[in-house]
Amino acid sequence: MLSEVKKYLPTFLLRSLMPPYHFLLAFLGAVYYRFPSRRLMVIGVTGTKGKTSVTEILNSILETSGASTAVLGTLRFKIGDRSERNLRKMTMPGRFFVQKFLRDAVDAGCAYAIIEMTSEGARQFRERFIDIDALIFTNLAPEHIESHGSYEKYRDAKLAIARTLSRSKKPNRFMVANADDKEAPRFLRVARVTPIPFRLQDGGPVTADDEHVELFFRNTRIATSLPGIFNVYNILAAATCAEALGIAPNIIAAGVARVPRIEGRMERVEMGQSFPVIVDYAHTPDSLEAVYKTFPAHEKICVLGNTGGGRDTWKRPVMGEIADRYCMEIILTNEDPYDEDPEKILKEIQSGIKNHIPHVILDRRSAIRRAIEMAREFTLRRAQGQNVAVLITGKGTDPYIMGPNGTKTSWDDRAVAREELTNMAPSR
Repeated sequence: MLSEVKKYLPTFLLRSLMPPYHFLLAFLGAVYYRFPSRRLMVIGVTGTKGKTSVTEILNSILETSGASTAVLGTLRFKIGDRSERNLRKMTMPGRFFVQKFLRDAVDAGCAYAIIEMTSEGARQFRERFIDIDALIFTNLAPEHIESHGSYEKYRDAKLAIARTLSRSKKPNRFMVANADDKEAPRFLRVARVTPIPFRLQDGGPVTADDEHVELFFRNTRIATSLPGIFNVYNILAAATCAEALGIAPNIIAAGVARVPRIEGRMERVEMGQSFPVIVDYAHTPDSLEAVYKTFPAHEKICVLGNTGGGRDTWKRPVMGEIADRYCMEIILTNEDPYDEDPEKILKEIQSGIKNHIPHVILDRRSAIRRAIEMAREFTLRRAQGQNVAVLITGKGTDPYIMGPNGTKTSWDDRAVAREELTNMAPSR
């Protein structure tokens, strides 16, 4: 119905009507489902990077403590023992979805609901009329700039979530914030609740590489197969929140250890090959560089595109420049072009590449196959001590490649990588 109305309204009028329209929907959803957030503890997770990982780590800690949980995020919708993959191509669905989810969580006897909260969701008031007990702020970096209009407007959309926490009627509210991020003081100031900052140095002696992380939290050793220094931040965010909820450090450590992997986040695809194949959601310059930095001892064969035709065009040459600095071979491929020419997108990424001649392979399966072939060829001729890794970034667990006129093709980078590894002749 809304799509039909859009056809007949002038753009300026449509823009002025959308905020009250979304606000009203959020209010009606809360009324219809009887304000379910008042009946359980709600923890929001916001930031540019790390939301999904923090959500999954915190959920594991809470479950280890014996609590029944609900999770709404990019990866999945989980209520108690039921979990289904999020196929909606949006982290925080709109209309009545979130309020119904919370009502179902209450009816299922869940004590906690952990919700990833996004700037796009905040623009449409999807966080309104949710009484939040706690908010975790991970970090902030430029993203969705063209959608919001500027970095400042993007930041303001995130700050709206902190204001929702300040308006909440819940007692004992608090905010966990990454104090190593320059925006943390602003978020803590806006939230006006008990501030609980954390820093990388809180992890004590830290070991982080491409296969595991080890740190200490309140003098308790935490060891996990989650890789990379960025996961130290994610673990500290979840652990700091769990501690504020009264969970003991030994339970926190056990909960973190129970997370063997987070789908689509530095996920290893293992089919018996002699080199790592990694699938990661990285779709911002900072996150892409963090993935590449996690493999300093490997020559890197990098498959990348740029999420979302028609948006964030500024980052395309930046992503190319990062790949240029870190990768041995660069394969540019299609990702989610929507209504934009995918060849144009790749040319804009290529403009940031000065020291390599990238392979441009529009078909994403063919690009992944070529990367695996390159890695196999490298392992057959490599000198002693040389290692190679295939890094496939941009989509993670995204279930579709989005094309023109709303078309979508079912997709899974991990499944495609497994298939291509299976078809690859074994290395000698």
